[in-house]
Amino acid sequence: MLPLADFPVKARREIRGVFCDIDDTLTTGGRLTAAAYAGMERLQKAGLAVVPITGRPAGWCDPIARMWPVSAVVGENGAFYFRYDAARRAMQRRFVDDAATRAAHRARLAAIGEEIVKAVPGAAVAADQLYRETDLAIDYCEDVARLPGAAVDRIVAIMESRGLTAKVSSIHVNGWFGTYDKLTMARLLMREAFGIDLDLARAAYVFVGDSPNDAPLFAHFPHAVGVANIREFDGRLTHAPAYVTRERGGSGFHEVVECLLAARNPA
Repeated sequence: MLPLADFPVKARREIRGVFCDIDDTLTTGGRLTAAAYAGMERLQKAGLAVVPITGRPAGWCDPIARMWPVSAVVGENGAFYFRYDAARRAMQRRFVDDAATRAAHRARLAAIGEEIVKAVPGAAVAADQLYRETDLAIDYCEDVARLPGAAVDRIVAIMESRGLTAKVSSIHVNGWFGTYDKLTMARLLMREAFGIDLDLARAAYVFVGDSPNDAPLFAHFPHAVGVANIREFDGRLTHAPAYVTRERGGSGFHEVVECLLAARNPA
């Protein structure tokens, strides 16, 4: 990973949008800072699309799509995108699975969650599980004492043994039925909502993230950036970002905003 300062100025000027994780990328110590939120607004005012891509639940993503300075949001690790049309006062909700399939999966996921909590001491079903449509989130350090790596690996193993796709974020282990991920839904969003082929246009977008579940996006975007806390996952990343910030979390995201806007508005 190169220092963010090595991101070529010419390439920065050609960026048309920013995808970003939320937890420990936009947030710092579990809080969304004023600087990080203002950074999204500054990017949007400069004409760049801003799209959070998160493992957080549908119940959170509705107000994000409505109220934040964003073009859309991808949630539950790629299970859906929400996009709010303010002029029409209409929310577009696009899921991979239909409502009946999601309901059937939730019953199975609840049983798997109970199994994991019994098998892995200290693990808990995440506090935001009630607001999820498609996946199971197991808390390993958000509202519980941080579990060791072996316990996290055990959670992943149980999920996979029950037929789930399992991904580790900075706070949860998420599991779901299906093969989608953050990147597949980002592609679908950009094609359906904006008419953009994200494979052809990958060099025109930045992704900012912090954890192993961001690896498909780190691999896809040549100008992907990790905030400094990405280094905590050395050895657990299947793909690392091209660049890394000096600062952690929201302060690192603020660095990315400054980096992009300075190139568009040189002193």
